[in-house]
Parts: sequence; structure tokens; C-alpha cells
Amino acid sequence: MAKFLDTEGISHHINQIIKNAEDKLILISPYLKIKDRYKELIKYKDKLKKDIRIIYGKQELQPEEINWLEPLEYVRTIFCKNLHAKCYMNENEALITSMNLYEFSQINNIEMGILISKEEDSELFKNINEEVQRLINSGEEMRGSIGIIPKETTKPYKKKFSKGKKGFCIRCGKEIKLNPKVPYCKDCYKKWEEYKDEGYEEKKGVCHICGKSNKSSLKKPVCLNCYRKYKDTLTFPLEV
Repeated sequence: MAKFLDTEGISHHINQIIKNAEDKLILISPYLKIKDRYKELIKYKDKLKKDIRIIYGKQELQPEEINWLEPLEYVRTIFCKNLHAKCYMNENEALITSMNLYEFSQINNIEMGILISKEEDSELFKNINEEVQRLINSGEEMRGSIGIIPKETTKPYKKKFSKGKKGFCIRCGKEIKLNPKVPYCKDCYKKWEEYKDEGYEEKKGVCHICGKSNKSSLKKPVCLNCYRKYKDTLTFPLEV
């Protein structure tokens, strides 16, 4: 059952959501100004190679935030125009609140929030996750001082690789029909569909073509060697 939180409870549970993230962490706040305690936890999760997305709505990043974000390999920052929502979630809990990540808000403002558990409110959690994924897919990924990373056009699948040629499910490694646009077996696709994150890199994944270990994703399902070797024969969702 969803739980109501006051200012103190919100601050505590944001901390817990970051701390307890085992697979993924998503932080949505219009202002990308994060208190030092959260930075320490995020940096630790980055060292553990967790999938971290920070979505914000104010494009003007301060040098302090840029310098902090640039070395973090597994943190992706996404700019979403007109964002005003605040939501913090991992694979088990989601917190919708009026509170920003800025420490000033937590000390000086009166805030309210609702904590949702995936186990107790699965349908509500699913609805929140779908909206969060929509924001991720519609936003512009940023990279420190570089700014917006242009989105590449998804091209259609061309033709069959060769008669009888099989591919591999990028999550479990099972042999499947070769098609870079559908690089999952049916069972793994159902699991991926729960979050629908096209950029999610499979931590124990394989290349869709050669089957070798690779951090493949729906957007980039093959290793660099296979892409270079077969880019004139197959059309991939994105250039590797």
C-alpha cells in the first residue's frame, strides 16, 4: 500500500532508494543540483556499475555539477524540456514528491510525498515506470560540457544475413532468428518489456551475431567487430 511521507520521511527514503538500488536507479528532478550525501551514494553505485539515469529540466549546468558528473561511467544525464515532476525510483520502490534533490529544499521547505512499493502496488508501480521510461526516451542525453548528444535515426532492417544463419539472444545467449531489431528471445523480451529501456546494457549479455560476451542493448545489439564486419550487409538500429 502506498505510504504518505512528510519532509523528513522524503529525505530519508530518497537516501534509501539510492542506497538500496541493486540493478537500476532513476532520479528525476528539474534542478540538477544534488546534495553531497546523495553524490557520495551515486558515486559508489557508479563504481558498482549500476545503471543510473538522472533526468532534469534546467539545461544550464553549473561547472561544479559538470565536473562531478563527467568521470561517472555508468551515470547518464537526460535533459527533458518543461520537466517539473520529481520522482526517485529503483527496481523495487518509487517516490513521487514535491521535493528536489537540492539540499536547500530539504532543509527549508515543507514537502510531501508518496512512496510506492512494486511488491504491494504492482500496477501503480508499472504505470509510474512506463511514464518514467517515456521521459527517458523522449529526452536528450547530455554529456558534461559536450552538451546534447544528437539522436541517431533508426534505420529499417535490410535483408536476411544469409540462409539459415542464426543470431543470439543478447541477454541469455539462446540461438534465435538473426534480426538486429529483435535481438531477444521471447522469454527475455518479456522481462525487458517490463522497463522498456532501449539503451539498457545487458551486464552479462552477448553480441547478437557472434554470441561473444558484450554489453549489448536493444539500440546496440552487436559488438564493435561484428558491426564493422557486417555493417554493409545488415542495417543496425544504431551505429556502434
